[in-house]
Amino acid sequence: MMNEYERLERCLRAIREKTDFIPKVALVLGSGLGNFGDTMDLKAVVDYKDIEGFPVSTAPGHKGRFLFGMVGGTPVVCMQGRVHYYEGYDMSSVVLPIRLMGLLGAKFLILTNASGGISTRFRPGDLMMITDQISCFVPSPLRGENIGELGKRFPDMSQIYDWELQKIIIQKALEENIDLKDGVYIQTQGPNYESPAEVNMCRLLGGDAVGMSTACEAVAANHMGIRIAGISCISNMAAGISPVALSEEEVIEAANQVADKFTRLVSGLIKEIGKRY
Repeated sequence: MMNEYERLERCLRAIREKTDFIPKVALVLGSGLGNFGDTMDLKAVVDYKDIEGFPVSTAPGHKGRFLFGMVGGTPVVCMQGRVHYYEGYDMSSVVLPIRLMGLLGAKFLILTNASGGISTRFRPGDLMMITDQISCFVPSPLRGENIGELGKRFPDMSQIYDWELQKIIIQKALEENIDLKDGVYIQTQGPNYESPAEVNMCRLLGGDAVGMSTACEAVAANHMGIRIAGISCISNMAAGISPVALSEEEVIEAANQVADKFTRLVSGLIKEIGKRY
């Protein structure tokens, strides 16, 4: 029976048969944010369904493909659509794309998502830089036998989101006149939205935004020594804060409304990484 690292190697070979592109930055585009790919100078496109053993994204607004290309001279691999735990995959499959992008050569990872605002500082359409996370509501992607080729058994998690990258995000937001918020992101299992009582629990635990992705991906990337930045689009206020029933259409609509400032912020971050590192 194939182990997880052998599965990764098989996926890696499948991509290398289609492109020899080596990225510096990996970018994961969350719900409604996939149009960022249209701004890239594309060199290759690989559909997830064409990679044997690769999990296929089924979430609305997720196209399900890797884009390889340049952003301001920086080589980038971009996930246009991610895989979620709520889709029924085990956690090793959920983070397989992250690990694969690391094996492709990416040393930096930018995680983005659409999330529900918990903090009353936020309004729908805000962008929140993720400063820390709470991931213990979903299984750890490191559970089970450690993959020594990727990282050590007990990785430190005291600085998941790289401080230097946070400084760059803040500077780019100032340059672009973007009202940037910051806060702690909580991942829940989904696919149901959280109840008002659960949202209140998340607030008491120190969460500022809640969603169904990202934190497990950050754990896997940190395990590999990849430097991570995270940006959440506050697509709605979470249950009990907003009087309106939550819907996936609301999430995508809010992301479309912030597409311009999101693109400017992420592009600026990627270009600066290319210059500095």
